[in-house]
Amino acid sequence: MTVERSLVHLRGPLGGLSRQRLWLQVLVAMVLGVGFGVLIGPTGGLLGSREAVLVGNWIGLPGRLFLLAIQFVVVPLVVASVVRGIAAGEGADSLGRLGGLTVGFFIVTTLIAVIIGMGLAIAIDPGRLIDGATLADALTETDQEAAAAAAAAGQAIGPPSVEALPELIVSLFPRDPLTTFISGNMLQIVLTSVIIGIALVNTPVEQRRPLLELLASVQAACMAIVGWVLRFAPYAVFGLLANITARVGLSALIGVSAYVATVLLGLLALLAFYLAIVALVGRRSPIAFMRDSREALLLAFSTSSSAAVMPVSLGTAETKLGVRSSTARFVIPLGTTINMGGTALYQGVATLFLAQAFAVDIGLPGMVLVVVMAVGAAIGSPGTPGVGIVILATILNSVGVPAAGIAMILGVDRLLDMCRTVVNVAGDLAASVVVDHWLKGPEEREAEHLGRVPTPAMTGQDGGTESA
Repeated sequence: MTVERSLVHLRGPLGGLSRQRLWLQVLVAMVLGVGFGVLIGPTGGLLGSREAVLVGNWIGLPGRLFLLAIQFVVVPLVVASVVRGIAAGEGADSLGRLGGLTVGFFIVTTLIAVIIGMGLAIAIDPGRLIDGATLADALTETDQEAAAAAAAAGQAIGPPSVEALPELIVSLFPRDPLTTFISGNMLQIVLTSVIIGIALVNTPVEQRRPLLELLASVQAACMAIVGWVLRFAPYAVFGLLANITARVGLSALIGVSAYVATVLLGLLALLAFYLAIVALVGRRSPIAFMRDSREALLLAFSTSSSAAVMPVSLGTAETKLGVRSSTARFVIPLGTTINMGGTALYQGVATLFLAQAFAVDIGLPGMVLVVVMAVGAAIGSPGTPGVGIVILATILNSVGVPAAGIAMILGVDRLLDMCRTVVNVAGDLAASVVVDHWLKGPEEREAEHLGRVPTPAMTGQDGGTESA
């Protein structure tokens, strides 16, 4: 009997979706969704405003169910992946250096991502092209309610005072595993999973094997659900975009085109930054890196969820990028939950865009606060679709931007969510390559420099199983 240590063996159904060109189906669904929404909405005028909202809500139902289904599996999948990724490592002595390098890479690159986004927002100044009051008034009551709900969620987790900071630090640490997993606080969930994984590393093999077997079953069940859900991704995208276009109209979406262009330019700059790190530090060709990562990136675009494509990302790192199994199994699951550079960049651009649109001068202290909050919130956010809006509300409340600003960008958030997920997954893969290069010895680095990418056999890694 064997116990599978890795998610690689679970990537088959997701790889099949990629071969079926799910990403192309999603692109077609995007175009059809916007077109249908334009026809029945205020732009086309095929239906009245009330009827358009009613039809849009029914059409958007598959999309809402899709988002719920992804959120349904993300916690057990992340817990099982992080725990087993650590337990499959080389030992307790190597975990400290591996963990320090990985977390350090994530924090530094996320910080740079926010700075890139805010720098572009200042240089391009997209908010000056928007009449914030006019656009906010053009949105329906449903949009205003959605904005208010996101703002309320953000207000609940706003920035703490200096007096409350010690209590906040204490609250970051989990009190008990069961309560933490139920709460949905991803930062606490990751900390709990890391603690359990480190404890298992220091536990005899015979005693930890039953828990690893249980977590293997949890992973398999979660990925079966993910496989079912992702088949409906095109219908979900069609419904979500048709729903929002039917309610706000095409003119409102075009009105924020400068904001969309700024975010996309920032994401391209961040992707170029990741490729530069891969080339300069990881000693890999950026072109080869993108070619080998294509399957994971296309699936990330299709699903808007880095957690859902985790098995494909892990398989890509191990089998195509030559990352050692012990490194990939730690970096990829951890990166899925705390490495959100694309999301942090988007939040920096969105905050400055809305501040410009509403003529709110946040000043240098406000910009520093945005950077700190965007980095912290991105690290603690789950890799699920749509979470960026709630995190953005937290930042907007902290710098005094009106809550109605959230409604201004709801219509284009789905497209940007898909794009920033691609960059997030690229960051995870880049981190695995770079961290693995840092951990290699001189002989392995020389072999890599000469073009001989180390394989599991060369590095002494097993095939991903543990005898039972």
